[in-house]
Amino acid sequence: MKFERFQNFNLHWYMQKNRRSFIRNIGASLTSVAVGSSFIEKNHEQFSLLKSDIKVASNDKINIGLIGAGIIGHFDADTALKVPGVKLVAACDLYTGRLDAAKEKWGKEIFVTRDYREILQRKDIDAVLICTPDHWHQKIAIDAMRAGKHVYCEKPMVQKIEHGYGIINAQKETGKVFQVGSQRASSVAILEAKRQLNSGVIGDLTFIQAFCDRSDGRGAWQYSIPRDASPETIDFNRFLGDAPKVPFDPIRFFRWRNYSDYGTGAAGDLIVHLLTGIHVITDSLGPNSIYSLGDIKYWKDGRDAYDLVNALMNYTKSDKHNAFQVSTRVNLSDGEGKGGFGIKLIGTEGVIDIGWNEFKVKTLKRKAAPGYGGYDSYESFSEKQKKEFQKWYESEYGKDQGGYDLADGIDFKPAQDYDDRLDHLIVFFNGIRTNSKIVEDASFGLRAAAPSIACNLSAKLGKPINWDPVNMQLLGS
Repeated sequence: MKFERFQNFNLHWYMQKNRRSFIRNIGASLTSVAVGSSFIEKNHEQFSLLKSDIKVASNDKINIGLIGAGIIGHFDADTALKVPGVKLVAACDLYTGRLDAAKEKWGKEIFVTRDYREILQRKDIDAVLICTPDHWHQKIAIDAMRAGKHVYCEKPMVQKIEHGYGIINAQKETGKVFQVGSQRASSVAILEAKRQLNSGVIGDLTFIQAFCDRSDGRGAWQYSIPRDASPETIDFNRFLGDAPKVPFDPIRFFRWRNYSDYGTGAAGDLIVHLLTGIHVITDSLGPNSIYSLGDIKYWKDGRDAYDLVNALMNYTKSDKHNAFQVSTRVNLSDGEGKGGFGIKLIGTEGVIDIGWNEFKVKTLKRKAAPGYGGYDSYESFSEKQKKEFQKWYESEYGKDQGGYDLADGIDFKPAQDYDDRLDHLIVFFNGIRTNSKIVEDASFGLRAAAPSIACNLSAKLGKPINWDPVNMQLLGS
């Protein structure tokens, strides 16, 4: 079955949101349509409609089990069920209310349990979605692959950098499909931005600015807590796992992202999304140094995870790309009220400005003439020297006063109903069905998670963290 999600594209919706021409004087690099996109024009307004090349390879039956039926577990399971041939047969969670909700939502016949091992023991389950707190990712992923299950593990792949090697080795030993659940790796915008960068349209990449900001309580992980939360309805000791033992606390259970014992904070949860996109676009294995500042500026609710993180990362030259720098930020206490997500690739001749599943390319062409006057040493010359300079300048450059021309640019947009999470899960199930390539495998997952987690470590230690992205090793600093 094919996913033709673009046939019913609503042109009027885009025209209402875009009231200017986007590609005047854009230059030869952009006038040819990139693979995976097409131009739409109406009343001289133009942009490129992004089309996904990711299709369902076959509809062979795949039974899945959900381990962790919380917020992201529902998103992942609901999306997985949109893929033909996929059936949810079991769900695991440590809160009985979520098990009740699973049966209400997905059918009374599904198997539910508090013990994920019971799901791994079932012969009728082919793959699992791991949507637990971060500190459980490594153990469940390894157990699942050794039990013969394919694994889709939510990001970040691990809570601690050293945990990544066990997952990499388990995937190699078992041969099972393993994919990390940062859907940026399959986003039509990320993949097209990669093609645009490789075309040379913005010249040489020099710098990347990446951010994720939020302003409200839920964005800062102040999630709702059910009224029946108690030691009877929640297996709190199992939730703690290898984390320090503490008395029952429903806040820690439902808002685990706020605590370093169970999560990875703003860096592991959100910077990892940014780095996933950056690594796909640039073909990079990661930075060699990370320096970060972190603080709790607003959400002083007992959490120990930073609500503000600023980091600088250095990417050295490789056989895939030139050297560039990355400045990245997560601000969960953004007072501007805009929030949002962005990756801006800045080159010598333009920028690629990416939102979530859309982006814009703008190009800059510098004139050969340098120009003179204004904020320039020319103004300090004597009148005689000014005249002599003007004469010389005109003999060299004519009347051209230099500067640059900035093109209007072109917008790349997906169809209204585009879902990058669906594309990402199709990639996962295609990998199971046809052994097709998984980009965001265990090695990719560690190379995105480690620098993100290193942001927390750098902020805590107050010094840069040195990282070997090729061999995936922390280095002495």
